[in-house]
Amino acid sequence: MGTLVVTSFITLDGVVEAPERWSFPYWNDRIERFKNEELQASAAQLLGRETYETFAQAWPSRSGFYADRLNAADKYVVSTTLRDAGWTHTRIVGGFDELRAGMRELKQRHDGDVLVHGSRSLVGSLMQHDLVDTYHLLVYPLVLGQGRRLFMPGTNARLKLASSTEMGSGVMLLVYRREER
Repeated sequence: MGTLVVTSFITLDGVVEAPERWSFPYWNDRIERFKNEELQASAAQLLGRETYETFAQAWPSRSGFYADRLNAADKYVVSTTLRDAGWTHTRIVGGFDELRAGMRELKQRHDGDVLVHGSRSLVGSLMQHDLVDTYHLLVYPLVLGQGRRLFMPGTNARLKLASSTEMGSGVMLLVYRREER
């Protein structure tokens, strides 16, 4: 049975918006290796509409390990407005209610992680219903003071730190798991 994993680049003040604007100066071989291993361990990708549209514009024209793996992966998009998923191996699952109803089936269909990249609104909904199993947070040594944050007001979760790893460039990888009740 698969595990639902949220993976995110995040600043010290919780901003996840537009990491392409602030994360690249910190990129290094350790972060790249982790992202490759994380993607290799995944069985599918779960994306909100905005993240899907960004990824679908960027990745299909690229090649290399990461791009090839992402392009070949099963992708599920949570959207009530998207009608056509032009990126290969992509299925639109409808809105969050449809996803929530089919989450157990989605996890059973895949051995390995089901990765949620970005998709801040989707993550908030998943958290409200206690559906996230694990968080992979690459925490960057930045305070931006503004921008969309991963954890929206009113969202709460009980998490247990599974590991922390210094990734170089001042970046920390924090892995949290949902605390069992």
